[in-house]
Amino acid sequence: MAAAAGAAGAAERGTSEEAVALVKKAIAFYKANGMEKTAAEINGKTGMFESKDLYLFVAPVAPGPVTAHGANAKLVGKELGDLRDVDGVYFTRRFREVAGKEGKGWVDYKWPNAKSGALEAKSTYVERVDNVYFACGVYKAGK
Repeated sequence: MAAAAGAAGAAERGTSEEAVALVKKAIAFYKANGMEKTAAEINGKTGMFESKDLYLFVAPVAPGPVTAHGANAKLVGKELGDLRDVDGVYFTRRFREVAGKEGKGWVDYKWPNAKSGALEAKSTYVERVDNVYFACGVYKAGK
């Protein structure tokens, strides 16, 4: 019974591949519909850009306020450049750095799971388009 419960929990976790696919889907939507509609879909939690424990967020590559956040609407409009995880990692600065220098890549840090509230290791895929980056993270329980 415990093994079945563990398997069910694992099934609710998004994979790295699913996170990248969700970002690519949002970028295609953005290119077809513009930022206003894309942000509305992400912020409105219509389900179009959510899967398992995955959600999207969008922010400018240059320091500036969050444009869209699928898990926490209170973060929209806030500048999060000084946000650090429990280990002191300035992960939002790393998002901008990766998006600005490499165009896309992964950033590791610790963050509360949006579904469970538990502090977990997380790896977030960021990809730059125009002057913003789209991002989606994968929680890594037990790490």
